[in-house]
Amino acid sequence: MNIEFAWPWAFAALPLPLLSVWLLPRAPETADAALRMPFYAALQGALGSTRSARSRLRLLLATLAWLCLVVAAARPQYLGEPVQLPITGRDLLLAVDISGSMEIEDMVLGRKVATRLRAVKAVAGDFIERRKGDRLGLILFGDQAYLQTPLTFDRDTVRTQLDEAAIGLAGKRTAIGDAIGLAVKRLRNQPQENRVLILLTDGTSNAGSVEPLRAADIAAAEGVRIYTIGVGADERIVQGLFGSQRVANTDLDEKTLKAIAQKTGGRYFRARDIRGLQEIYQLLDELEPVSTDQEVFRPVHELYSWPLGVALLLSVLMALGNRGWLPGLPLRSVRHA
Repeated sequence: MNIEFAWPWAFAALPLPLLSVWLLPRAPETADAALRMPFYAALQGALGSTRSARSRLRLLLATLAWLCLVVAAARPQYLGEPVQLPITGRDLLLAVDISGSMEIEDMVLGRKVATRLRAVKAVAGDFIERRKGDRLGLILFGDQAYLQTPLTFDRDTVRTQLDEAAIGLAGKRTAIGDAIGLAVKRLRNQPQENRVLILLTDGTSNAGSVEPLRAADIAAAEGVRIYTIGVGADERIVQGLFGSQRVANTDLDEKTLKAIAQKTGGRYFRARDIRGLQEIYQLLDELEPVSTDQEVFRPVHELYSWPLGVALLLSVLMALGNRGWLPGLPLRSVRHA
């Protein structure tokens, strides 16, 4: 039985009725009888044994009522089965570029050519699933940055919102500075040692109201670590008038992404293919490990109302017996006329 008493010292009150009987003087009997009977002497012998039984019954009810009151005062509690709760880990935001260039098909997913955004969704989704105990959020950015999912422990919701992200939803251009600024705003009120931003982009910042390096300075001042990931193959195939030809990927501004990571104490990664992207997320798990500590919680259910209810019921029975409304309990005493 998982039953404990929150205040066990309350059982020290159990002998109080006996102490009151032994230490306090008996009250004098001055009240007149309620009923005078001329044949009291003849009836007294016949009722003697019945009175004794009824007195014992009253004493038993009073004892049980007092015992129930003391048990209720000790606050009995039922302790449920232990529940393990992970200790809160990091506050981690994912900022994903959904500008027009993320539609370029230069990644391979399951032996099929896939867009950059589709590859990011597949790998980042697995990363999200592994971050148990962290509060995750999602920022989508193009011409502007939008908070798609606030920080939450609900990893399924974050992954669903990422899967539903569409190219061009936030515009065709890239506002890296605005994405960083929005992340800093959302992380500012969180514990400083746990503020992390993972920013994925395949281009150069060409939109927004905040310069990326200026936003990085603000992030560094607020204690936000930024890990930047450049997505896209070194070359891509472009269809032209003379057939397909390979073109170098010159859109990615690696210099700025490296500077952002360096200013904030993070790191820059280059994801040229799906395998490289997977390795990057595995490395991020090592750099920002998931909390393995756990707290044990046992739900507590208060039970004091049950003995308290029994004590109240016994008190009602004794009160009814004193008034003669309940058989088996004594009437008021009688005296010879």
